Amino acid sequence: MTDERFEVWIAILLRAGVLTAAAIVLIGGVGFLLHQGDATPQFHQFHGASPEYTAGAAIVRGALHLDWLAVIQFGLLVLIATPVARVALSIAAFALEEDWTYVAITAIVLAILLYSLF
Repeated sequence: MTDERFEVWIAILLRAGVLTAAAIVLIGGVGFLLHQGDATPQFHQFHGASPEYTAGAAIVRGALHLDWLAVIQFGLLVLIATPVARVALSIAAFALEEDWTYVAITAIVLAILLYSLF
């Protein structure tokens, strides 16, 4: 894979990831406003996010059931996953070029990213 072709693939991946995440968040935001937009927010006391909006599997389940806050959270997960996918694609590109030093370094970076997410 040539460097220019690799850069094009990376650009497509990043652009698609960000646009997909933005579309999901927008859909979730519109859905939330249509269904619960008239609710009065309570700012007297801070309440953290409930567990169904902090665990990945619960977010996906909620998004599939059209829980609009879960849809928004899912869009944010897609946004976070975009640079992680870029690192994974970099490993594949370096492996195709048989540049094993960069494969090893990028694999370490990917492992650190995944460890920090989980």
